[in-house]
Amino acid sequence: MKNLNKKAGISILGVVFLSIIIVLVLSYFNISIKAVVESPAAQENISYVGGGTKNLWTEYLAKPTSYIWNDVIVNIFWKGFISNMERIRDGQPTNIEKASPQVILP
Repeated sequence: MKNLNKKAGISILGVVFLSIIIVLVLSYFNISIKAVVESPAAQENISYVGGGTKNLWTEYLAKPTSYIWNDVIVNIFWKGFISNMERIRDGQPTNIEKASPQVILP
């Protein structure tokens, strides 16, 4: 029996294909993307959204993101990964091999 509850997302090829279709539809209706983007209203909207995004980053997201990156990812995961890779390169046992129980056979 087939699994009918399978969830599928859109692939990168689907995004590219959808983008091409959108550009072709806009071209069919004689809508110039360049003219729309370069219009004063679009430039004002882009600068407004950009300013809001910059404010969101500096006020709310910069400190937690830098904490997660520096103190969690780099200190916990990356340094341990590099340390174990160097041990593998040098032929020494890794942290997992050191922490695992050893079975001694008679």
